[in-house]
Amino acid sequence: MLLCVDAGNTNITLGVFDGEEMRGPYRMTTRSDRTSDEYGVILTDILQYNGMNPSSVEDCILSSVVPKINYSLINGIYKYFGIHPLLVEAGIKTGIRIVTENPKQIGADRIVDAAGAYEIYGGPCLVLDYGTATTYDLIGDDGAFEAAVIAPGIRISASALWERAAKLPEVELTKPKSILAKETISSMQAGLIFGQIGQTEYIVREMIRASGYQKVKVIATGGLGGMIAKETDCIDIYDPNLTLLGLKIIYQKQRRRVQK
Repeated sequence: MLLCVDAGNTNITLGVFDGEEMRGPYRMTTRSDRTSDEYGVILTDILQYNGMNPSSVEDCILSSVVPKINYSLINGIYKYFGIHPLLVEAGIKTGIRIVTENPKQIGADRIVDAAGAYEIYGGPCLVLDYGTATTYDLIGDDGAFEAAVIAPGIRISASALWERAAKLPEVELTKPKSILAKETISSMQAGLIFGQIGQTEYIVREMIRASGYQKVKVIATGGLGGMIAKETDCIDIYDPNLTLLGLKIIYQKQRRRVQK
């Protein structure tokens, strides 16, 4: 089995592939103060709780945008699985050619999403990831990572509201019944959710217009992406497992195949 791990700023997401079948996704909170033993125990516990034997994991691929946890996480995987994980970093084969001004600034998670989207859905495509930040990445018809937009994620925007405005409460991130909100909580929800929908539609429209491509497939992923995708016609596909599938695709390109 192949263990795929994506370490993001808010959560670490993992999935286990047995051939083409995926178990997961499973999530744990990203914390920089965890030791390698803590990470190793949590990972093995998640697998065992879901009916998998950790000793059946034969290889691992890891993408991370949180350098502070890399040492503990990588060593936890090695200590508890006996595997040196393949790290998504510069020089690895992804199938994506980065043509932006500074390729090293593109996060590993976005490269993984781009690789997954291009391999599965083809190009040109726009990959929208609703995570800690909301990212809009344009992949050309030849697999080139051409351009990107980065905006605050919904949770960041929500936190800014109730942390910086003394009288505004913490609210659930859900779409209110109407945009014509009549009290504070639904007013905040309307601003956050409908604001994200409006941002999505405008940025997608303008990126496609500026790119010159006639037909661009728009793929969304990320925890809150499903809620946004339901509310707009500008998103063609919502794939909650895009990152894990992208990791598997990149792993296969390295020819480090799990023995069956």
